[in-house]
Amino acid sequence: MAKFRRKYRIESIRAQWWDYGWNGAYFITICTKNRNHFFGKIKNRKMDFSSLGIIADILWHEIPNHSKFVSLGEFVVMPNHIHGILLIDKPVDDGVNLEVDRDLDVDVVETRHALSLRESMGKTRFQNQGKNTISSMVSSYKSAVTRHANRIGLENGWQFRFHDHIIRNHAEYQRIENYIIKNPENWDNDKFR
Repeated sequence: MAKFRRKYRIESIRAQWWDYGWNGAYFITICTKNRNHFFGKIKNRKMDFSSLGIIADILWHEIPNHSKFVSLGEFVVMPNHIHGILLIDKPVDDGVNLEVDRDLDVDVVETRHALSLRESMGKTRFQNQGKNTISSMVSSYKSAVTRHANRIGLENGWQFRFHDHIIRNHAEYQRIENYIIKNPENWDNDKFR
């Protein structure tokens, strides 16, 4: 295990060659601590929210109000996890950026310093990623849910990490979107259950 400032650290599971502030569509999964069913129950193949589940649902809708150039794709709050698509669409500048067209076909725009940025990107993963990155958005979201839950005395907790997937094309987007929509119906077979 690597050390940072003489302390052991958990290596990042994020793609070392990717900047999670780049434009793109990201499939996010956030699980509760020990996969406890804090957010409610599935009844008749539909989500029946607990008080904390309602808070989690409302605050997911708030993400675009706190993160510039971000919009929401499909998302679902399940008893012990959340699946959602976050879309970053910043104006393209002369740096390394990802352009996402209407069909979500990924085309990385390289510039003269793009290769050096890619090589050093993984080395800075443990430093502050700045605003409007996937990590900062998920962290802010989890903090907001926790703060509101603690304020009204609701049991809560999150797994330390979250799972992300960079959506690379329209077909993949459609498959993931369908998976999210049907997640409550497929609860009995859910791997996060």
